[in-house]
Amino acid sequence: MASPAGQADSDDGMDEFMDKFKTQRYKHGFSEDSWEEEFNKIPMFMKTAPEEIDPDKYPELACLQAIIHDEDRPPEEQAKSLKDEGNAFFKEKNYQKAILSYTAGLKKKCGDQELSTVLLTNRAAAHFHLGNMRSALNDAAAAKKIKPDHLKALLRGAQCCMALRNFSEAVQWCDEGLKAHPTDKKLQDLRAAADKHKRAAERDARKAKAKEKKLHGEKEALLAAIKDRGIKLLQSAKPHQCGSDNEDEDEGSSAAISQLSLDGLSSQEATGAQVFLDEQGSLHWPVLLLYPEHQQSDFISAFCESNCFVDHLAVMFGEELPPWDTDRKYHPQNLQLYFEDEEQETLYQVNPEMSLLKVLQHKRFLVKAGTPSFIVLVNGSSFRKQFLTGKKIKGL
Repeated sequence: MASPAGQADSDDGMDEFMDKFKTQRYKHGFSEDSWEEEFNKIPMFMKTAPEEIDPDKYPELACLQAIIHDEDRPPEEQAKSLKDEGNAFFKEKNYQKAILSYTAGLKKKCGDQELSTVLLTNRAAAHFHLGNMRSALNDAAAAKKIKPDHLKALLRGAQCCMALRNFSEAVQWCDEGLKAHPTDKKLQDLRAAADKHKRAAERDARKAKAKEKKLHGEKEALLAAIKDRGIKLLQSAKPHQCGSDNEDEDEGSSAAISQLSLDGLSSQEATGAQVFLDEQGSLHWPVLLLYPEHQQSDFISAFCESNCFVDHLAVMFGEELPPWDTDRKYHPQNLQLYFEDEEQETLYQVNPEMSLLKVLQHKRFLVKAGTPSFIVLVNGSSFRKQFLTGKKIKGL
């Protein structure tokens, strides 16, 4: 115990020290303007860790880093320090740096299975928050391999499977977890959600398969109907196999029919329409009418094969003629129709009273891109005479 004299000396020294504050300003304290900045340099009070640690600017933090990465310490201590460092980055939502710290900890191969499991699970969580679901799932699986009943690893694995829409695997992860933790509410809820999504996905898959089967059946029926009628489709891949130099030989037609496929019905992408078979068994074709004199065209989206051309012409050129027909000469009775045989450089004149089916069945007619097309000219016009000059013309 201090003597009364010693106590008096101590009090005098303290009084002298305190008196200095009244006359002299403390030189080493934080200023009013920069105290927050100075406070943030102290590791205990830092809100966020700096991207690069400058020993001159952050001496205390640099010292702590040196301790964490001290290679002379046992691997277990180094791995634990790196885990703590990763956790600090994780709390700051700096998941990239957290992954680097956890990875460095795992590389120490400390032999502590519990610590390795935590490092893997924590790294899985960081990957999960970055959206790296495959990497997160791999880490969760590695953690589960070390410790099969590790709850966080089991939960994270199930969550990753859910995010990857692997609902069956998510259910398996949950089932494994519930064997070890049968009362865990998170696992129970996650399994219920995974099972619900799994059943919904299976139902959607069955519906998609049934729809695909139905569409396939409809396509097969459509192609069979076209083949039965002897209609030839121009195949885009091998266009020259669809015709013969001699119109009396039908070998080209046979080749086209034998290769009949949906390749020849490609009009839907360009026009939004495609040939279809109605409930009565009639084909309805998209048909293109071309008016070269005026560089115009008409598109009939569903021309029934049993209808005649004159029926459509009467509607299109009936009471009101198109605005581009300035000479008012496109009347149904004045119009002539042709289809072109490009291979033989021949135009075939079509009787407007004929049905579409009758024309399509002609041995020289090829349906191109799924859309039969016809040239429309005005009988007796000077353009018709000029257009047909030098061309071979045949009638049906």
